Amino acid sequence: MSEKLQAIGEAILGGLPGSVTGFDIAYGELNVAGQAADIVKIARFLRDDPRCQFWNFIDVTAVDWPQREQRFDVVYHFLSPKQNARVRVKVMTDEATPVPSIISEFPGADWFERETYDLYGVLFTGHPDMRRLLTDYGFEGHPLRKDFPLTGFVEVRWDDQQKRVVYEPVRLNQEFRNFDFLSPWEGTDYTLPGDEKAKG
Repeated sequence: MSEKLQAIGEAILGGLPGSVTGFDIAYGELNVAGQAADIVKIARFLRDDPRCQFWNFIDVTAVDWPQREQRFDVVYHFLSPKQNARVRVKVMTDEATPVPSIISEFPGADWFERETYDLYGVLFTGHPDMRRLLTDYGFEGHPLRKDFPLTGFVEVRWDDQQKRVVYEPVRLNQEFRNFDFLSPWEGTDYTLPGDEKAKG
């Protein structure tokens, strides 16, 4: 399998000089690094080249690396039923630089790109309907960014007296819980309420 993935990776690297910057094989999967501006060309090549034939688009998402200048890895997954192989394509971008939409090549990317915009704030140019998909209309921020507060900014609830949805600042009704993550078979170093007799 790794020989086949190596051959596919070399075909992609050779067929897209400048657009693809490298590839590796990790855990039995092909990973390709590319230029964000050329993602449409990369997707078209993966679909149409007879050495690839990645006809099935699976997913697009992002990974947030806030310490980097280009903080987002935009990650695409494709499947080739003909080759019985998968490929992961990663391109890097920042908060202000949009990535071209691949809807022209894979129409199924529509909602995945909207979800990536909604949850990470990655912008896609050429998308026909770039608006939030999972969060509410007035939602502030992007909840899967690593700098997003754990509790969010506002909470939404139905107010029965006003007969409408109201937005309020988040308030915590209980303290955060501390979990010890100990094995239940080894027991704890402390006495749990109700276990006083068992420890004695």
